[in-house]
Order: sequence, then structure tokens, then C-alpha cells
Amino acid sequence: MAWTRDRALKLIVILVVSFIFVRVLASITNRIIALSEKRATDGFQRAQQVRTVARIIRSAGIFLIVFLAGMSLLKDVFHFDIAPLLASAGIAGLAIGFGAQTLVKDVINGFFILLENQFQVGDTIRVAGVTGNVEEIGMRRTSLRDNDGTLHIVPNGAIQIVSNMTRDWSQVTLDISVDYKENSDRVIELLQQVAQEFASDPEFKPDIFSDPQVLGIDRIRGAEVDYLIVVKVRPRKQFGAARELRRRIKTSLEENNIKAGVPLSVPAAPSP
Repeated sequence: MAWTRDRALKLIVILVVSFIFVRVLASITNRIIALSEKRATDGFQRAQQVRTVARIIRSAGIFLIVFLAGMSLLKDVFHFDIAPLLASAGIAGLAIGFGAQTLVKDVINGFFILLENQFQVGDTIRVAGVTGNVEEIGMRRTSLRDNDGTLHIVPNGAIQIVSNMTRDWSQVTLDISVDYKENSDRVIELLQQVAQEFASDPEFKPDIFSDPQVLGIDRIRGAEVDYLIVVKVRPRKQFGAARELRRRIKTSLEENNIKAGVPLSVPAAPSP
């Protein structure tokens, strides 16, 4: 009866306050997820990243609330000396931290990758010396698939610099090699004509951010001259656009009897 009279109220208050904090935290994270899904301009992938971050925040918040509530119960309700317990927990946490530095680094880096939206599933990126399409983003690792089908598993802690080749827009850069004796003005005129026809094609026009530009002669090597063409397109559309442009340029050069450049050959050294 004495315990009920003196400590039961504290017990009820701590449990009720903890329950309220947990519910408020869950409500806030759920609202963040719903808002991200409503306002997402890039579809499900970005909403999925926000959902992952929100769940991590909710799990960490619930753990903190439960921990503080447990400490309050032990100290204020059961009059347990929690100082040795906190000291032991601190030493154990320090030991675990030293033993799992790499894992902690991977998780923290993965958290900020998701939070800052550095890249998304489907993007083509270069990280940790490998390039590929992002197939999976986790808290500890990122999976990339390169052009020959190899799957690269990159720990997030190893990601220091991210080169995203499909963010906002992509650029097609073509070097067209033509024989040195061909008239440069005529070649540039033909390339500009092909570029304008490509940009006006209804099949490719929605994917083009800006009109293709023929920048002129980019390099002269022996008997060949390289002409540079650039065009900005939507993310992940640069490969199809580059193939189509090359096909049209080849057809135009053949129809107008423009000779392609021949790479400079270096004679082999005579055998001793």
C-alpha cells in the first residue's frame, strides 16, 4: 500500500508520457513520409529514400525514449542506483564502437546519402573507382551494375566522392572524324543540318533540353580532323541519343561523299 501510494503515480506518469512521446514521434515521421510522397517529382524512388530515413529516425527516437523511461523508472520508482549501470553501459558502448568503426562509418555515410539525395536507384554514378547503374541503396552498402553486367557492392563508408552522370540532365559529346582534305565549312554545315533534323524529330524532341551545338574543329591528328557536337538531354537518354546521332551523321556523310578520317598509323619498330 505504501509503495502504491508513493510511487504508483510516478510509474503511471512516466509510462503515459513515454507513450505520448512515441505516438508523437510516429505521427511526425508518418506525416513526413506522406508529404514526401505527395510532393515527390521523381516518383517512388525518392519517397522510398525518405521513408527509409524516417524509419531510422523513428527507431532511434523510440530507443532513446524507452532508454530514458527505463532509467527514470529505475531511479524514481524503484530507487535503484543507476550510476554503475550507466558507467557499464558507457564502457560497453565504447568497446562496441571501437570494434565496429567500419560498420558505424558505413551506416552514418549511408544515412547522409539518403538524407541528402546524392543519388537514386537508376542513376548512373561513379564511386570508389567503379561506374554503373544504381540497383540498390542501403544503410550499409550500395549496389552498382556496370555495362558488362558485373554487380559491384560498395560499402557506403568507402564513398568519398560521388560523380552522378544522370542528375538533372546528361550531355552527349560526339567527336566526328573527317578526312583532312574535306572542306571544313561544308562539313560543319552538314553536321548542323543533321543536328537540327534530330532536334526536330518528334521521337527525340521531348528528351532534348537544348538545341544541339556543332562547336567546330576540336582536334587535328595527322590526316583526320575531329568536329565536336554536344547536346543536353534528359537523364539516362544520352546513350540512345548518341547512337541515333551517329547513325544520321554517318548516313549524311555517305550521301554527300564526305570521306571519314583515317587514324594515324604508327609503323612497327623493326625487329633487332
